[in-house]
Amino acid sequence: MIATPQQLADVLRPVKHVLLDFDGPVCSVFAGLPASEVARRLREGLLAGGEQAPAGAAEENDPLALFRLVADARPDLTASTDAALVALETEAVRVARPTPGGESLLRAAVRSGRLVSVVSNNAGAAIEAYLAEHGLSDYVTGVFGRAPGDPSSMKPNPRLLLEAMEAAGTRPEHCIFIGDAARDVEAGKAAGVPTIGYANKPGKDAKLATAGAVVVVDSMQLVSDALA
Repeated sequence: MIATPQQLADVLRPVKHVLLDFDGPVCSVFAGLPASEVARRLREGLLAGGEQAPAGAAEENDPLALFRLVADARPDLTASTDAALVALETEAVRVARPTPGGESLLRAAVRSGRLVSVVSNNAGAAIEAYLAEHGLSDYVTGVFGRAPGDPSSMKPNPRLLLEAMEAAGTRPEHCIFIGDAARDVEAGKAAGVPTIGYANKPGKDAKLATAGAVVVVDSMQLVSDALA
């Protein structure tokens, strides 16, 4: 069930620090350069370097999942694969599709006196490039992308959320996380932070609720309005 404005207002009332996922709540990273194409280029890069793609790589169209797969099978290729993925993500964000309400949420959060940190499995360099290009850098206190060369840092690991709170000097009870995947909710729970689930595709509302989201929305503008 989608949250009512009153439910959102109640959830957001104690919040001083908004932790925001990037791909989904802020923009659709691979809208212009599809994820399947990014994964294909990653595989081609391995082959061009004389390496054999690990088992299962040919069928994997999620570039972040492919990165995990390569890192697990060939730890010696982790750094180079991550570097290639960062370059592709940075290319992708140049043609990414902004999420309706995402920009207004950033502005509303800051106007209301709250901090905003972007916490994402995407590369920090790509996130920062997107924010700069769209004139949003000043609305974000910190960017916490995956640790370079370390896929284990990605959600559902709570590490990035914990780093964001530590950097801002905030506590879980004064934070909210907004994400569009079950792994986001899992990371939030592990960090002690309640999560608003963003159901940007049919069927996601049930998955996010089952994972433990405190409320679920189907529009980032709803959250922006509640913050305002």
